Formats: sequence, C-alpha cells, structure tokens
Amino acid sequence: MTSSTLPTPAPDTEPGPGGPRRTGGTAPSAPSASSAASRSDRWASRPATLLLAVASGAALWAAFPDVGAWPLAFVGVGLLFAALRRDGRRAAGWNTLVGLVAGLTFWLPHIWWANFATDTVPWVALSVLEAAFLAAFGALWTWARRWRWVRRGVATQTVAFTVLFVAVEQWRSEIPFGGFPWGRLAWTVAGAPTGRAAWLGSTTLVSLLVAAAGVLLALAVGRLLRARRGGTAARRAVASAVASVAAAAALVLGPWLLPLATAPGTREVTDAADPGHVGTVVDAGTGTAEDGVLRVGAVQGNVSEPGDGAFANRAEVLNNHLAGTEDIAREQEAGEYGGSPDDAVDVVLWPENGSDLDPQESPAVGAAIDAAARDVGAPILVGAQEYPESGGRYNVALLWEPGQGVTDRYAKQHPAPFGEYIPLRDFVRIFSAQVDRVSTDMIAGTEPAVVDLPVDGTDVGRAAGRTTVPLATVICFEVAYDEIVRDAVRRGAQVLVVPTNNASFGFTAESTQQLAMTRLQAITTGRAAVQISTVGVSGVVAPDGTLVARTRLFTPDHLVADLPLRTELTPAVRAGYWPGWGVGAAAVVLVVGGLVAGLRRRD
Repeated sequence: MTSSTLPTPAPDTEPGPGGPRRTGGTAPSAPSASSAASRSDRWASRPATLLLAVASGAALWAAFPDVGAWPLAFVGVGLLFAALRRDGRRAAGWNTLVGLVAGLTFWLPHIWWANFATDTVPWVALSVLEAAFLAAFGALWTWARRWRWVRRGVATQTVAFTVLFVAVEQWRSEIPFGGFPWGRLAWTVAGAPTGRAAWLGSTTLVSLLVAAAGVLLALAVGRLLRARRGGTAARRAVASAVASVAAAAALVLGPWLLPLATAPGTREVTDAADPGHVGTVVDAGTGTAEDGVLRVGAVQGNVSEPGDGAFANRAEVLNNHLAGTEDIAREQEAGEYGGSPDDAVDVVLWPENGSDLDPQESPAVGAAIDAAARDVGAPILVGAQEYPESGGRYNVALLWEPGQGVTDRYAKQHPAPFGEYIPLRDFVRIFSAQVDRVSTDMIAGTEPAVVDLPVDGTDVGRAAGRTTVPLATVICFEVAYDEIVRDAVRRGAQVLVVPTNNASFGFTAESTQQLAMTRLQAITTGRAAVQISTVGVSGVVAPDGTLVARTRLFTPDHLVADLPLRTELTPAVRAGYWPGWGVGAAAVVLVVGGLVAGLRRRD
C-alpha cells in the first residue's frame, strides 16, 4: 500500500492552519493524487490525533480487568496507530506528546490501586513514568517510518509498528529498578484464544499478535474510508480491507490450533461471584498429568476491614489462616474429599504474609502452625517476613513440616521498588512522605523460586512414587516477571504457586489483574497454578489457562484442588530470553534505519 492510508499520511507533510505544507522530500516531483488526498485528511490534525490518543488509552484500560473487554485491546492499538500519523521535521515531538496522552489516559486508571494503597503522588509518579515509555514509542515510530521500506505496504507497516511497540513494552518491563511489567498487552487476553500463543512464545509473542491485529484493523478502516470515493480504486481498497481483517482474525484465533496441555472435561468457572467450591475438590486438568497428581489446600484468611494491610492487627491474619486450615482438616476428617487416606491433601498453601508473625522467632506461633499442620496431616507453605540481624527484611515462603518446622524456604528475588523498598529514599521524600511508610527496606533473595515439597508417593499414589515435588513459588508481583517463573520451571518445578497479599488494595482491580497474569503464566509454562491471596482474589488454573475456581474479595474461604504434575518444557520455556532479545534487536535496527534514511533525505 502507499502512504495514503488512514494511519500514515504522505511523507514529510504537516497539516497547518492554511492547509498542509511541504517540509522536505526525496525529489521535487509533483505530488500524486493519492498523496494529495492524504494531506487533506482531517484525521491527521493535531486535535484529531489527541482525541484518538485519549480514545486509545481508554480502550486499552477497558481491555484489562476488572472491565475485561479484551477485544478492546486490538481497538486501543489501532487507535494509537491512527493517532501517531503526523510526519515531518517536527512530527517526532508531536507524536511524543500523543504517546504521552495515550499513556496517561491508560495508566492513571489502570493502576488506580496504587493511589488506594499509598497516596496521590506515588500513583501519579508511577503513571507518568510508565506513560513516558509510550511517549518514547511515539518518537521511535516516527523515526522508524522515515525508512521507505517501512512505509512500503501493509505488511511492513504492521511488522515495524508491532515490533517497536512490543520492544518498548519489554524495555519498560526491565528498567528502571528491574522494570514494571504491569499493563502488557498480553495480560488482556489470558482468557481469549490469542492468549494460548504464550505456550509458544510467552508474553512477548502474545503482545506481538495483539499489536499486529490492532494495526491490521486500523489499516482496514483506513482502506474502507478511502473506498467511499468510489471507482476502481475503491474496489481495490475494499479488497485490501477484507484481506487485512482476515489476517487480523487469523492472528487472534489461530492460537486455538496450538497443542496445549488440555484435559477433556476441565471447565472454566462460570459463576465467579459464588464459586461454591468449599467442601469439594477442584480438578485443575488432571488428565494432563505426566508425573502424578498433587492435592493442595489453599486458605484465604481475610482481614477485618478492606484496605487494612496484612500487619494492621497483629496475629489477626495468622489466626484467620490457622482457622481456615482447621476447616480443611475437619472437612477432610469428615470424608468430604474422599473416604480413603490417599484422599488427604498433600500440602496447604498460605498467602504472602499469611503469618504476620515469624514462626521461626516466636515459639508460640511456631507451635500453633505445627499443630495445624499435624491436624491436617500435611506441610504448610507459610508466607512470612524474616528480619536478619544485619538489617532489612526478607519476604519469604516457608515450608513448615509437622513435627520438624521449616525444611525449605524461598525469599522473594524481586521486591517491588517504592512498595517494599525505597530507592533514592532521601530524594523521593522531597515529593512524598509516604516513603517512610516503608520503614525497613526489603532485601532481594538470591535463590531460585523453587521449594521442594516432600511427598509419600507410596501412600497417596498421586505423586507417582516421587519423594519430592518441586513447587514454583513466585511471590506476588513476581508472577509478572517471565524470567523468574521460567527459571523455576527450567529447574524442575511441576506446578506454580503464587502467594500474594492484596489486603492494601481494597476493592480495586489489582488482584484480578494479577490473576490474569497467573493464567497466562500457566499457559506459558504448561503448569497448573494456584494464586492464593490473603483477601482474594484467589484462584485455581489448569495448564491451558482455564480458570477452574476462584474466590471473592474480602471473604474468608478455602479451596482444595487436584493439580496435574507436569515435566514437559513448553517451547516458550525452552526459548528463554530469545523472543524478547530478538524483538529488542529488531527495534534497534528499525529505528537506526529510519534515522539514517532521514539524514540521507535531508542531505
């Protein structure tokens, strides 16, 4: 296609008060009829591009939970593609502003939970920081399309825009302070056909498919708008638009054909408001098991008031999770999970900060947890905080075995900056005193996110005679970091456990956004997953991402589930960092190529 489609105006033109004007070019030849039509396009005006930017950000926000209208992710990308249309010597600056507007429109409501948990200044600061990446994308895309090859047709425009967008998404997931992977396009389609592509190429491939589909839809709309002029060119435009829509549909629906580990009969939970799983055993796709089945209990203890942190009332959180564990023990004793000793749970999962007191330091707390473990007849994975004598604190998952105490532990590798530790504390305090709410900085753990769970395979029969089952124990926000999850699975983890504490976020979308990430990571790794929260939303996920059980926010609850133990490594896990590295390298080539082409044209 030529540069006269809806999303891309004629090269080196800028609409102005007196109509579009030339600002450069490769040759002094007269403009063609198609480029003249493009330059008269009102959708390339400054007010129009700002309007498109706001619409783009709003559509992207609605694509994520809690609204969860995932088709709007494609609409949001398409609107952004249309908004970044202006070309010319000053276009990079304007498109930077357009990207910033779209970013702020998206990020401010998307992470509203940050305002609820902290204060206005931290929420706005994080939103502005993340929106700045989208602003930078606006400039990068402007530079890249100066390369004539990029502007050549539908395929090249789609590929270039998509690669640049996902590369910027990847970079902001890594920098600064380890990055912030929230808001990735991939998270929107965890329950959609497109999300299944995570099995092949993790979140990177899924975001690529979503972005590409959005660009193709925008190009199709542009063609249809041109077709209104009639004539032979109109018929060609309609045919091109139909082809673009068909290609977008293939990208969205094609992942259904991928051979994910799917168990017949595994059904997605249909009534999220009243799951009704207490006293029943949830099947998380046991038909896909390769090395037996693990039966887990998971306790959501709750706190007294929405918005209270896990430490608001000392010992309350601990007592709530002890009570939930005793409920599982009573139901198990009553035969609600089966009449055989083999039907007992193999482990009970508590959330992050499930014990607000360290059982290793408090004999009374340790005795209470040990008693609960004895009653249920299984180890308990306890979320707690450790305070070493050297200072700081660790966020840990402790495996407590009855009669033995802590036999394994994992310390969170990626504490959340400005939430669990404060970088540049003295400088940041100038802007907000909220930094002092984090009085003790969290220390990053150095070991992989794997806890080895001892099991008696000869007794329960579900672990296929194994003596241990490696659990991937990624804590809270770590589920958003592909490399942490992937590393645990490469080291042998057979199921995913995501202990999290959402008590500070109230009735916001933070926990459901996180559950979408857990679902996509289950697809990426081919592992069943359990997200267990202090207050909800907790959930059980099959290896193909099917959500088979979930709880409500701020409600005491517990779940018992059979999880298939799997050892096969998916293509996404085997690929490791390469998809992200490849996208980043391609983006650099596109931008450098565009800059060189622009300099040559200017000369």
